[in-house]
Amino acid sequence: MSEHEWLQQAVDLAVANVANGGGPFGAVVVKDGDVVATGQNRVTADLDPTAHAEVQAIRAAAKVIGDFSLAGCVLCSSCEPCPMCLASALWARVDRVAYAATRDDAAAGGFDDREFYGLFARDRSTWTTEVGVVPLDDATAPFDAWAAYADRVDY
Repeated sequence: MSEHEWLQQAVDLAVANVANGGGPFGAVVVKDGDVVATGQNRVTADLDPTAHAEVQAIRAAAKVIGDFSLAGCVLCSSCEPCPMCLASALWARVDRVAYAATRDDAAAGGFDDREFYGLFARDRSTWTTEVGVVPLDDATAPFDAWAAYADRVDY
């Protein structure tokens, strides 16, 4: 299959998902020319704000491959990934992200996440959600435990 065919599969998954009560987004993860996992947006169907198609596909692919690293994989999405999905792809270490529709196409369809793209460039004091540090004496205890754990798997 080609990248166009993988993207078409993602679009087809998105269209089918609408009929099944999900959002209009689909994604596939490809390795060595084969689709190893798919995902569909299940945010409203599953009441899970993180159940975006790309995240669902990444989670499924990691289980199939047996590794949290998806190096050597391509993520193909029916639409430009939102910042959460793009960050997930980066953490998964995919080699490439390809998408069909743009963020502007999504906005025209009622899914406007364009504000999030610029959010991180703004000072946090301008955000509508308050985000800030609350100092604790043992705030670094989890990292100290991690550093001391001999059987850790570094990532």
